[in-house]
Amino acid sequence: NLHRIRTLQSQSKYVWKNPATNKTSKNTSPQQENMASRLLLRTAFRATTSCRAARCPALRRCMSAGGIPTDEEQATGLEKAIMKAMKEGTDPYNMMKPKSYAGSKSDPHLVPSITNKRVVGCICEEDNTAIIWFWLHEGEPQRCPSCGAHYKLVPHELPH
Repeated sequence: NLHRIRTLQSQSKYVWKNPATNKTSKNTSPQQENMASRLLLRTAFRATTSCRAARCPALRRCMSAGGIPTDEEQATGLEKAIMKAMKEGTDPYNMMKPKSYAGSKSDPHLVPSITNKRVVGCICEEDNTAIIWFWLHEGEPQRCPSCGAHYKLVPHELPH
């Protein structure tokens, strides 16, 4: 009875057909109809679950490994290099705020440069509207000609 297939006749009555004997029967019990519908549901469920597993193995693999990957796990290229440098304590692209220094001879303001000299602008006082510009050379810390704050040139390499 499990091999019977439901077909629709032109009069919209259901007829059972046995594929082994190729005979049709109009006398069907409600139990046979229930059995056929359960068989159809089971077959459809198996077909959909097997297709679903084949479509997304990466999602299943990720979820079995412990959930959503972190930024460090999925970063690539330049982003990964920046994250690695930040962990080491360096700032290759000067994205962070510069550290503040006292500006004294023992703790001068550090000015990065790729050459052996650089032009520096000092505001001297908070409410000052004029900027004092001067050349800072490699070597010993130098003083601002106006306020006396100390600046030191430090070598800086470009990240690329």
